[in-house]
Amino acid sequence: MIASLPMYARLSNRAAHDAFWRLVRDDLRDRGIAAPDQLDHEIDHMASWAHPDLALGQICNLPLRAQFKDHVTTIGTADYGLAGCPPGYYRSVFVVRRDCTATRPEQMAKTRFVFNDPLSQSGYGSAQLWAQDHGIQFTPFARTGSHRASIAAVATGDGDIAAIDAQTWWIEQAETQQTAELKVIGYTKPSPGMTFITRKGQDFRPYFAAISDAIAQLSPDHVAILRLKSIIALPNSAYDLPFPPKQSAIPA
Repeated sequence: MIASLPMYARLSNRAAHDAFWRLVRDDLRDRGIAAPDQLDHEIDHMASWAHPDLALGQICNLPLRAQFKDHVTTIGTADYGLAGCPPGYYRSVFVVRRDCTATRPEQMAKTRFVFNDPLSQSGYGSAQLWAQDHGIQFTPFARTGSHRASIAAVATGDGDIAAIDAQTWWIEQAETQQTAELKVIGYTKPSPGMTFITRKGQDFRPYFAAISDAIAQLSPDHVAILRLKSIIALPNSAYDLPFPPKQSAIPA
Protein backbone atom coordinates (compact mmCIF):
# COMPACT_ATOMS: atom_id res chain seq x y z
CA MET A 1 0.00 0.00 0.00
CA ILE A 2 1.32 3.43 -0.91
CA ALA A 3 0.48 7.10 -0.45
CA SER A 4 2.04 9.79 -2.61
CA LEU A 5 1.45 13.52 -3.04
CA PRO A 6 3.70 14.32 -5.99
CA MET A 7 2.19 17.35 -7.64
CA TYR A 8 3.80 20.12 -5.60
CA ALA A 9 6.40 18.02 -3.81
CA ARG A 10 9.72 19.70 -3.02
CA LEU A 11 12.42 19.04 -0.47
CA SER A 12 11.45 22.41 0.98
CA ASN A 13 7.88 21.30 1.72
CA ARG A 14 8.49 17.61 2.43
CA ALA A 15 8.17 18.00 6.19
CA ALA A 16 4.84 19.82 5.75
CA HIS A 17 3.53 17.13 3.39
CA ASP A 18 4.67 14.44 5.79
CA ALA A 19 2.87 16.16 8.68
CA PHE A 20 -0.27 16.44 6.56
CA TRP A 21 -0.09 12.76 5.65
CA ARG A 22 0.31 11.69 9.29
CA LEU A 23 -2.91 13.51 10.13
CA VAL A 24 -4.74 11.91 7.19
CA ARG A 25 -3.25 8.49 7.97
CA ASP A 26 -4.30 8.52 11.61
CA ASP A 27 -7.80 9.68 10.73
CA LEU A 28 -8.17 6.96 8.10
CA ARG A 29 -7.00 4.32 10.56
CA ASP A 30 -9.46 5.60 13.14
CA ARG A 31 -12.15 4.98 10.51
CA GLY A 32 -10.92 1.41 9.97
CA ILE A 33 -9.16 2.15 6.67
CA ALA A 34 -5.63 0.83 6.19
CA ALA A 35 -2.99 3.45 5.44
CA PRO A 36 0.80 3.22 5.10
CA ASP A 37 3.04 4.77 7.70
CA GLN A 38 4.77 7.22 5.38
CA LEU A 39 4.44 8.96 2.05
CA ASP A 40 6.39 7.41 -0.79
CA HIS A 41 8.58 10.26 -2.06
CA GLU A 42 10.41 8.20 -4.65
CA ILE A 43 7.71 6.53 -6.74
CA ASP A 44 7.07 7.97 -10.20
CA HIS A 45 3.83 9.93 -10.25
CA MET A 46 2.33 7.91 -13.12
CA ALA A 47 3.19 4.68 -11.33
CA SER A 48 1.57 5.96 -8.15
CA TRP A 49 -1.69 6.79 -9.91
CA ALA A 50 -1.82 3.30 -11.41
CA HIS A 51 -0.83 1.49 -8.21
CA PRO A 52 -3.45 -1.16 -7.27
CA ASP A 53 -2.95 -0.43 -3.55
CA LEU A 54 -3.04 3.36 -3.69
CA ALA A 55 -4.20 4.73 -0.35
CA LEU A 56 -3.96 8.39 -1.34
CA GLY A 57 -2.67 10.21 -4.37
CA GLN A 58 -3.01 13.57 -6.07
CA ILE A 59 -3.44 13.91 -9.83
CA CYS A 60 -3.66 16.63 -12.47
CA ASN A 61 -7.03 16.82 -14.20
CA LEU A 62 -5.76 16.13 -17.74
CA PRO A 63 -4.25 12.69 -17.01
CA LEU A 64 -7.25 11.99 -14.78
CA ARG A 65 -9.62 12.65 -17.68
CA ALA A 66 -7.43 11.08 -20.35
CA GLN A 67 -6.21 7.89 -18.69
CA PHE A 68 -7.23 7.31 -15.08
CA LYS A 69 -10.87 8.25 -14.51
CA ASP A 70 -12.06 4.63 -14.79
CA HIS A 71 -9.18 3.26 -12.72
CA VAL A 72 -9.27 5.35 -9.54
CA THR A 73 -11.76 6.81 -7.07
CA THR A 74 -11.81 10.60 -7.01
CA ILE A 75 -12.10 12.07 -3.52
CA GLY A 76 -12.11 15.83 -3.91
CA THR A 77 -10.07 18.71 -5.25
CA ALA A 78 -7.40 20.61 -3.36
CA ASP A 79 -8.07 24.32 -2.94
CA TYR A 80 -4.99 26.52 -2.67
CA GLY A 81 -6.86 29.81 -2.62
CA LEU A 82 -5.41 30.93 -5.95
CA ALA A 83 -6.27 34.42 -7.16
CA GLY A 84 -8.74 34.54 -10.02
CA CYS A 85 -9.94 30.98 -9.42
CA PRO A 86 -13.09 29.56 -7.80
CA PRO A 87 -12.50 27.22 -4.84
CA GLY A 88 -10.96 23.96 -6.03
CA TYR A 89 -9.75 25.44 -9.32
CA TYR A 90 -6.38 26.56 -10.59
CA ARG A 91 -4.99 28.27 -13.66
CA SER A 92 -1.64 28.88 -15.28
CA VAL A 93 0.41 31.99 -15.86
CA PHE A 94 1.94 32.67 -19.27
CA VAL A 95 5.55 33.71 -18.76
CA VAL A 96 8.09 35.27 -21.12
CA ARG A 97 11.47 36.91 -20.61
CA ARG A 98 11.34 40.25 -18.86
CA ASP A 99 12.86 42.01 -21.89
CA CYS A 100 10.25 40.56 -24.26
CA THR A 101 8.06 43.26 -25.80
CA ALA A 102 4.91 41.08 -25.80
CA THR A 103 2.16 42.06 -23.37
CA ARG A 104 -0.39 39.37 -24.34
CA PRO A 105 0.01 35.64 -24.98
CA GLU A 106 -1.49 35.84 -28.45
CA GLN A 107 1.51 37.92 -29.53
CA MET A 108 3.67 34.84 -28.90
CA ALA A 109 1.72 32.47 -31.15
CA LYS A 110 4.54 31.92 -33.64
CA THR A 111 7.34 31.68 -31.10
CA ARG A 112 8.89 28.73 -29.26
CA PHE A 113 6.37 27.29 -26.80
CA VAL A 114 7.99 25.05 -24.19
CA PHE A 115 6.01 22.78 -21.90
CA ASN A 116 6.61 20.31 -19.12
CA ASP A 117 4.57 17.41 -20.53
CA PRO A 118 1.80 17.00 -23.13
CA LEU A 119 -0.29 15.26 -20.43
CA SER A 120 -0.10 18.30 -18.14
CA GLN A 121 -3.22 20.42 -17.87
CA SER A 122 -1.34 23.42 -16.49
CA GLY A 123 1.71 23.30 -18.73
CA TYR A 124 0.13 22.15 -21.98
CA GLY A 125 -3.61 21.46 -22.07
CA SER A 126 -4.87 24.73 -20.61
CA ALA A 127 -2.48 26.75 -22.77
CA GLN A 128 -3.57 25.05 -25.99
CA LEU A 129 -7.26 25.41 -25.10
CA TRP A 130 -6.68 29.10 -24.33
CA ALA A 131 -4.97 29.47 -27.70
CA GLN A 132 -7.82 27.70 -29.48
CA ASP A 133 -10.36 30.01 -27.83
CA HIS A 134 -8.35 32.98 -29.11
CA GLY A 135 -8.02 31.70 -32.65
CA ILE A 136 -4.33 30.82 -32.48
CA GLN A 137 -2.16 27.79 -31.74
CA PHE A 138 1.04 27.46 -29.76
CA THR A 139 3.43 25.22 -31.69
CA PRO A 140 5.21 22.86 -29.29
CA PHE A 141 8.94 23.48 -29.44
CA ALA A 142 10.41 21.49 -26.57
CA ARG A 143 9.21 19.16 -23.85
CA THR A 144 11.15 20.13 -20.73
CA GLY A 145 9.96 17.54 -18.20
CA SER A 146 9.00 19.95 -15.42
CA HIS A 147 7.67 23.45 -14.78
CA ARG A 148 11.02 24.38 -13.24
CA ALA A 149 12.79 23.31 -16.43
CA SER A 150 10.30 25.30 -18.53
CA ILE A 151 11.07 28.38 -16.42
CA ALA A 152 14.77 27.80 -16.99
CA ALA A 153 14.29 27.30 -20.74
CA VAL A 154 12.50 30.63 -21.14
CA ALA A 155 14.89 32.47 -18.81
CA THR A 156 17.97 31.26 -20.70
CA GLY A 157 16.52 31.85 -24.16
CA ASP A 158 16.01 28.19 -25.03
CA GLY A 159 12.28 28.90 -25.33
CA ASP A 160 10.09 31.96 -25.64
CA ILE A 161 6.90 31.27 -23.70
CA ALA A 162 5.60 28.73 -21.21
CA ALA A 163 2.47 28.15 -19.16
CA ILE A 164 3.21 27.53 -15.47
CA ASP A 165 0.74 26.28 -12.87
CA ALA A 166 -0.05 29.27 -10.64
CA GLN A 167 0.67 27.35 -7.42
CA THR A 168 3.98 26.17 -8.86
CA TRP A 169 4.77 29.73 -9.95
CA TRP A 170 4.24 30.86 -6.35
CA ILE A 171 6.59 28.14 -5.10
CA GLU A 172 9.22 28.80 -7.74
CA GLN A 173 9.26 32.55 -7.13
CA ALA A 174 10.52 31.78 -3.63
CA GLU A 175 12.96 29.05 -4.70
CA THR A 176 14.20 29.78 -8.23
CA GLN A 177 16.14 32.94 -9.01
CA GLN A 178 15.38 32.60 -12.72
CA THR A 179 11.75 33.61 -12.10
CA ALA A 180 13.05 37.17 -11.61
CA GLU A 181 14.10 37.15 -15.26
CA LEU A 182 10.52 36.45 -16.39
CA LYS A 183 7.22 38.34 -16.46
CA VAL A 184 3.61 37.23 -16.55
CA ILE A 185 1.66 38.33 -19.62
CA GLY A 186 -1.61 36.44 -19.16
CA TYR A 187 -3.55 33.61 -17.57
CA THR A 188 -5.29 30.49 -18.78
CA LYS A 189 -8.91 29.75 -17.97
CA PRO A 190 -9.39 28.12 -14.53
CA SER A 191 -10.02 24.39 -14.46
CA PRO A 192 -10.30 21.80 -11.66
CA GLY A 193 -7.14 21.73 -9.58
CA MET A 194 -5.12 18.84 -8.22
CA THR A 195 -7.52 16.06 -7.31
CA PHE A 196 -7.07 13.67 -4.41
CA ILE A 197 -7.61 10.06 -5.46
CA THR A 198 -7.53 6.57 -4.04
CA ARG A 199 -7.74 3.11 -5.57
CA LYS A 200 -10.79 2.07 -7.53
CA GLY A 201 -13.84 0.78 -5.68
CA GLN A 202 -13.46 2.82 -2.48
CA ASP A 203 -16.10 4.97 -0.81
CA PHE A 204 -14.73 8.50 -1.23
CA ARG A 205 -16.55 9.92 1.79
CA PRO A 206 -14.29 8.77 4.66
CA TYR A 207 -11.25 9.87 2.66
CA PHE A 208 -12.82 13.28 2.04
CA ALA A 209 -13.57 13.65 5.75
CA ALA A 210 -10.07 12.56 6.76
CA ILE A 211 -8.44 15.05 4.40
CA SER A 212 -10.77 17.84 5.52
CA ASP A 213 -10.00 17.13 9.18
CA ALA A 214 -6.26 16.99 8.47
CA ILE A 215 -6.28 20.37 6.74
CA ALA A 216 -8.08 21.88 9.72
CA GLN A 217 -5.47 20.43 12.10
CA LEU A 218 -2.35 21.50 10.21
CA SER A 219 -0.03 23.78 12.13
CA PRO A 220 0.11 27.43 11.00
CA ASP A 221 3.70 26.91 9.82
CA HIS A 222 2.71 23.99 7.61
CA VAL A 223 -0.34 25.85 6.32
CA ALA A 224 1.92 28.73 5.29
CA ILE A 225 4.21 26.33 3.41
CA LEU A 226 1.54 24.27 1.62
CA ARG A 227 -1.15 26.97 1.24
CA LEU A 228 -3.69 24.12 1.25
CA LYS A 229 -6.97 25.77 2.26
CA SER A 230 -9.54 22.99 1.93
CA ILE A 231 -10.79 20.06 -0.09
CA ILE A 232 -13.66 20.79 -2.46
CA ALA A 233 -16.27 18.38 -3.79
CA LEU A 234 -16.61 19.41 -7.42
CA PRO A 235 -19.40 17.93 -9.55
CA ASN A 236 -18.37 15.42 -12.19
CA SER A 237 -19.47 17.93 -14.82
CA ALA A 238 -16.60 20.22 -13.77
CA TYR A 239 -14.22 17.71 -15.35
CA ASP A 240 -16.18 17.58 -18.60
CA LEU A 241 -13.56 19.59 -20.47
CA PRO A 242 -12.35 19.29 -24.05
CA PHE A 243 -8.94 17.80 -24.64
CA PRO A 244 -6.29 20.05 -26.15
CA PRO A 245 -6.27 20.12 -29.95
CA LYS A 246 -4.02 17.55 -31.56
CA GLN A 247 -0.72 18.77 -32.94
CA SER A 248 0.97 17.42 -36.04
CA ALA A 249 4.09 16.78 -33.97
CA ILE A 250 4.87 17.01 -30.27
CA PRO A 251 8.54 16.84 -29.23
CA ALA A 252 9.42 13.65 -27.39
